[in-house]
Amino acid sequence: MKNKKEIVLTTFDRLMQEPKQKEKFDKEYGKFLLKEFLLEAMNENHISVRKLAEESGVSTSIIQNIRSEKISNITFTTLNSLMNALGYRVLIERIDKAKRKIKEIS
Repeated sequence: MKNKKEIVLTTFDRLMQEPKQKEKFDKEYGKFLLKEFLLEAMNENHISVRKLAEESGVSTSIIQNIRSEKISNITFTTLNSLMNALGYRVLIERIDKAKRKIKEIS
């Protein structure tokens, strides 16, 4: 008779099972992703902070704060202006109910 394989969880997987840790990760990961996307898009477009500020109408200090993850809240208008200036479009997509329920329970 074969033994069932024991499932070994990584440290990350164990942390994600704790609702408070998962919530903290989700919040911080969103800021990290925004920063990385902004840096990559600016690099791809060969655009400086100053030029992006001019083209988007967003202040250089807000752009710098996003790049350094100092900003915790960003308005849709600001995000949309930055993405448009970089040649991207912001889309809003509905998540399915199963995923939403998991998030509500956590």
